[in-house]
Amino acid sequence: MKDKLNHIAVLTSGGDAPGMNAGIRAVVRSCAFHDIKCSGIYRGYQGLIENDFEVLNARSVRNIINRGGTFLKSARSKEFRTKEGRQKAYENLISQGVDALVVIGGDGTFNGAVVFNEEHDFPIVGMPGTIDNDINGTDHTIGYDTALNTVVEAIDKIRDTANSHNRLFLVEVMGRDAGDIALNAGIGAGAEEILIPEEDLGTDRLLESLKRSKKSGKTSSIIVVSEGDKIGKNIFELAEFIETNLEDYEVRVTVLGHIQRGGTPSCYDRVLASRLGIGAVDALLAGERDIMIGTVHGKVTSVPFKEAVAGRNKIDLDLIRVADITST
Repeated sequence: MKDKLNHIAVLTSGGDAPGMNAGIRAVVRSCAFHDIKCSGIYRGYQGLIENDFEVLNARSVRNIINRGGTFLKSARSKEFRTKEGRQKAYENLISQGVDALVVIGGDGTFNGAVVFNEEHDFPIVGMPGTIDNDINGTDHTIGYDTALNTVVEAIDKIRDTANSHNRLFLVEVMGRDAGDIALNAGIGAGAEEILIPEEDLGTDRLLESLKRSKKSGKTSSIIVVSEGDKIGKNIFELAEFIETNLEDYEVRVTVLGHIQRGGTPSCYDRVLASRLGIGAVDALLAGERDIMIGTVHGKVTSVPFKEAVAGRNKIDLDLIRVADITST
């Protein structure tokens, strides 16, 4: 890296998450504070390959802290997975005079940064932006808290209908590899059962649980299912299985889908993204690179990219116990 950092670029990649705009804003305004030129790159790595840069200043990011999604747009780039595509990206960074790059995204974004660094030795710092909360080395990712609130609000409304018609509702939430959303939202919404990838409940235990609920006087139930749960091939097959084996239950399925990605970011996500954005620029100014900025026990910290993508944060076993007891 140059002795003096003159120009930082920022991009968002992969699935969007509420709070990404707050993160971009923090990077841009931190650059302005330190008198560093800042450019935004539209459409993630694909925009980097296509040289889609725009110089940003403190006023460029006004009134975006409360907006969901990402105003820089996001995309998944097949071309960036090729050596030729990454070469184009590198040449564009050099031609634009960029000294360092901040990337906001999940494990796919960070894996791309790892390969890019290995080939071109270019300074990159990452910020974890994904609603799944599935990045190692940080307590929470940008967008996770907002997604939780969205899911809980949706389940609260579904419960009104479940109670009115004495129905069992299966509610699928995002979380292909991690059950954080399902577990926390399930506890917060008072779900009777929570199915997550990390814990194989099994069909026999699920049926027994539902039978006990019926005997205890429950006339309706909510089961929160993480999309990565392995108890059935999909949630619709699971619903059919329950109806076949428990005739007393009328089962309905709700897949929340991409509604979980949208919406106004919570205060927590705005503050988290702001802290991480400032932390990313501070790290680059200190000569750090090839790292992700996160928070551990409330403190801003950093981990190497390879460590961030090496595994998942372990599910909180105490929360599983809380869920078991409170669903009795």
